[in-house]
Amino acid sequence: MSTGTIVLTGANGTLGLAYVKAVLKDFQGHHAVLTVRNEDPSDVNTTKLKETIAAFPDAQYSIYTLDLASLDSVRSFASTITGKVASGELPAISTIMCNAFAWSITNGLQLTGDGYELSFQVNHLSHFALVLQLLGSIDKSNGRIVVLSSDSHYPRKNALEQFPPVFPEDIEKLAKPEKDVSGEEVGRGFQRYGLSKLCVVMFAYELARRLRENSDLRGVTVVASDPGGIPDSRAMAEGVPKLWGMMMKYVLNPLQPVLKYAAPLRKSAEAGRDLAHLSLGRIHPGKSGYYTMMKIDKSSPESYEEEKWRLLWKKSVEWSGIKPTDTILLVD
Repeated sequence: MSTGTIVLTGANGTLGLAYVKAVLKDFQGHHAVLTVRNEDPSDVNTTKLKETIAAFPDAQYSIYTLDLASLDSVRSFASTITGKVASGELPAISTIMCNAFAWSITNGLQLTGDGYELSFQVNHLSHFALVLQLLGSIDKSNGRIVVLSSDSHYPRKNALEQFPPVFPEDIEKLAKPEKDVSGEEVGRGFQRYGLSKLCVVMFAYELARRLRENSDLRGVTVVASDPGGIPDSRAMAEGVPKLWGMMMKYVLNPLQPVLKYAAPLRKSAEAGRDLAHLSLGRIHPGKSGYYTMMKIDKSSPESYEEEKWRLLWKKSVEWSGIKPTDTILLVD
């Protein structure tokens, strides 16, 4: 019998595949709801996902298409899952694992069909909308929500940074930034990615605060986790400067066993396993917080500014179109 539903976004990404393998190996009995942007049988990444699952013949799982660049897709998916939980077809949600991400580095500023900057919508806004809509279906005693951070949100911590990820005075620029100046595409693209991760952390803190104040939901914990650098990630395979990919493939990945003592680097298999155990409560059970490679840590100084949490929350409700009837948590 299943002991809970795990909702995972980006299930066919490098880290997603490692997470799925760890969940199916170490948490038998859970039903894994795995989302992918492209469920077409010809998609090589979804094929890898199905091959991973095939190694566990008793696995309880389902695969859904979810395009986080579309708020309509998020709403449709959330409605499907909440309906299945309400009917008893799926058990209550034990974990929402917000793993999927997007960035636009060499391609310049990219907007989604909803008109928002790609990194911001996929990494923050759509996950914000998804979590709020699924809260009514979560295990209210032991549920856990995990969002993925990155050292890119912390000014001067990541060697790829050219422009620091600073919360803009005009918050509208998070969702609709100005066009890149010619020659600044890479730096600005990475800055937008870092800003999206800053928003992810602020969302985690504000969500945790609101859950603590809700008598029905205070048993739900929220974790922001930086899984560390993952040199074997295919994120560096395309859409980034060639030098980035070469450094990952020929330097950081081969030397990772040595370099991990000097920098937060590790293989995707290790990161996926740790995230599975963190998200299902075997690591830091019952605690909300910020973790780097599973150790309690501090996020950037700006991420603790509560006034910005509230402002981001208010605007995220507006941008995502979330209504009071969409969630059991007060959104005003």
